[in-house]
Amino acid sequence: MEATGRAAREAAQGTVTHRLIAGHLVEGRMEPGGEIALRIDQTLTQDATGTLVMQELEALGLDRVRTEVSVQYVDHNILQSDERNAEDHAFLRSAARRFGLWYSKPGNGVSHPVHMQRFGVPGKTLAGSDSHTCAAGSLGMLALGTGGVEVAMAMAGEPLRIAMPQVWGVRLTGELPPWVSAKDVVLEMLRRHGVKGAVNRVLEYHGPGLGCLTAMDRHVIANMGAELGATTTVFPADEAVRDFLRAEGREEDFTPLVAGPGARYDLTEEIDLSALEPLIARPTSPGNVVPVREVAGEPVHQAVIGSSANPGLRDFAIAAAMAEGRQAAEGVSLDVNPTSRETLQDLTKSGAILALIAAGARVHQAGCLGCIGMGQAPAAGRNSLRTFPRNFPGRSGTEEDAVWLCSPETATASALTGRITDPRAWAEETGMRHPGGELVRRQSRNTTMLQAPLPPGEAARVRLDRGPGISSLPGFEPLPDTLRAPVLLKVGDNVSTDEISPAGARALPYRSDIPRLAEFTFTRIDRAYPRRAADTAGDGGHLVVGGENYGQGSSREHAAITPRYLGLRAVIAKSYARIHWQNLANFGVLALEFADPADYDRIRQGDELRLTGLHAALEEDAEPRVVAVNLTRNEEYPLRHRLPAHRRAAVRAGGVVQALAARERRRAAA
Repeated sequence: MEATGRAAREAAQGTVTHRLIAGHLVEGRMEPGGEIALRIDQTLTQDATGTLVMQELEALGLDRVRTEVSVQYVDHNILQSDERNAEDHAFLRSAARRFGLWYSKPGNGVSHPVHMQRFGVPGKTLAGSDSHTCAAGSLGMLALGTGGVEVAMAMAGEPLRIAMPQVWGVRLTGELPPWVSAKDVVLEMLRRHGVKGAVNRVLEYHGPGLGCLTAMDRHVIANMGAELGATTTVFPADEAVRDFLRAEGREEDFTPLVAGPGARYDLTEEIDLSALEPLIARPTSPGNVVPVREVAGEPVHQAVIGSSANPGLRDFAIAAAMAEGRQAAEGVSLDVNPTSRETLQDLTKSGAILALIAAGARVHQAGCLGCIGMGQAPAAGRNSLRTFPRNFPGRSGTEEDAVWLCSPETATASALTGRITDPRAWAEETGMRHPGGELVRRQSRNTTMLQAPLPPGEAARVRLDRGPGISSLPGFEPLPDTLRAPVLLKVGDNVSTDEISPAGARALPYRSDIPRLAEFTFTRIDRAYPRRAADTAGDGGHLVVGGENYGQGSSREHAAITPRYLGLRAVIAKSYARIHWQNLANFGVLALEFADPADYDRIRQGDELRLTGLHAALEEDAEPRVVAVNLTRNEEYPLRHRLPAHRRAAVRAGGVVQALAARERRRAAA
């Protein structure tokens, strides 16, 4: 309980981020790099990760969630091509009723915008088992994506432990020009800094340029902070946030929260909004950003509007205004994913949805769908422009895809012309004036598809509806003191969790069946990996060697569980993405780093390594050093880990659930 007087005084005059952290700090010091523990007010889970979270709550023996608000959304896997997704939905509904969560029905919408509309409150903390939970920073919340186990722990009343981040102040000036929108702001950050430029940092936007950004515009920017590797993104709770909550009928939830006059940022940046132009991320990384004009003319075969990265009513309304009276180009599939039931109602009432349908658009359910590869898969090698947050290889559901990320304006202009088109050039050619403030405003409020938590007595009588495709949480044995194992796979930089445990309609329906889902592990990189892993499982397991930013992308902990199920005991990499690094420890996989990154080049796939003294290296106060002996090449490589005390204990025990069980046994014995 170390929120010191000095830290509290500094926070009072500090950044929005420091104020949020100081108000929820239960352990640690607010010094960058050190571990802190935060009280969590709200949690968010979705169906691609939530089934495991509910199994973890069951394993923890939790009677009822202890947060102010916890919500289970069904938004990712809503295609019901067979019984598996429907069984998971029934399980999640029963678990929400049993443990005291709100339940958002399939088709109600994507978790992030719906949570913002119905539950987001300035000044609160939110932990979510989805990496884009950070979108709620648009309301002045401290919103953190993390692994499912840690969300389950937060539901149980435990604090969330993270490394205290640096606070990166991004000052916005000027106003966005016509045909340039919020997506171009975050793409500009990605153009400047790439997919790991904000690791262990919070992006806090401030300055006079905020005046032209609505709360939902800010959601677009906050959402894709995850693609920069940021711990989260934070905006102030100002009049734009008040206006948003008023429109949602929740003005009483507004509390102003702005930076103090003496706010000091660890790093600073400035973006002149008036100087921005339409930008686009080329395949196959959100960081591969160029101006649209530089790639104009490339043929387009699909354009998709929607996803949590562009969920606002204006994002669909601008597409409708551009498409009205026009047709999508020959050979182009124009797809529309409304992001919430409320948005779909407003688009229908305004006539905007009719303009899109008349233009040839295919209107899909309110949900994630194509963003997670659940439908709308493009043709192999054909350019698909999407307003989505990610374009990692194969994430679309097509192995040899060519996905570009852009604004609704760029996607729509390109769909209408059949080639990548700068919307400014399209407007000049067609003579269309940007509608600006004339775009449709929100009117609908629909809560009918949200089921409130049951009273405790009634909830206690609910039995979990567990279909045949829902397995129990696997149990893993403790880490041995010595590992002698082959390097079963060596991968390069920026390997994503989508490449470790694929999304898409083939794999994700097995998310509740770990043995079956494990058959897809790493198959986008090496189709033979699951078979080779099975061959070594009885011999002490295996190792994986990775480059920089290993495990970027989605928070889904399947990317740690399924390799562990197949015998993975340790990963040796140059560096890790934050959430995946946490997830590895949560399931007993030792995440090691090269002391000398040049040693990465000396290891080959198939080499046999010996790691000794692991227990000593994981003692609470021990030096975090390990030496790997390459028995194949007669070489040694010094390694280290960055695990704090509680994660060391989890790795030694075989995972955080096992560590908690051991703790309870010790308490009982005492």
